[in-house]
Amino acid sequence: MLNFKKMKVWEASFELVEMIYNTSLKLPREEIYGISDQIKRASVSISSNIAEGCSRLSDKDKARFIEMALGSAFELETQILICKRLEYFNNEESESLLSKISLVQKLLSGFIYSLRNVKTIA
Repeated sequence: MLNFKKMKVWEASFELVEMIYNTSLKLPREEIYGISDQIKRASVSISSNIAEGCSRLSDKDKARFIEMALGSAFELETQILICKRLEYFNNEESESLLSKISLVQKLLSGFIYSLRNVKTIA
């Protein structure tokens, strides 16, 4: 099992959760059960799936959870783009979030690649 708390990808995704929670406070009150709830759940899902994947014994199982985390990252990106389009967040806030999401997506993709392409030495 991997110690997920020491992984760069988990650390970045955990920082993203914090950024999302802080930025979501700026959303209109009527969005508290709408987009606010969605972006929080998607961000939490990323780090949670990384943690759960790291508990799996096989690389195939690990990769499946990391792929779910990647899916949540793309879902979150879409939701932030919606917030940007609706002008809920200013350009600086949106770009900061999108930059962090992009980093997390790249790290997740690299992790998936490494899990799928592990060569065992006989």
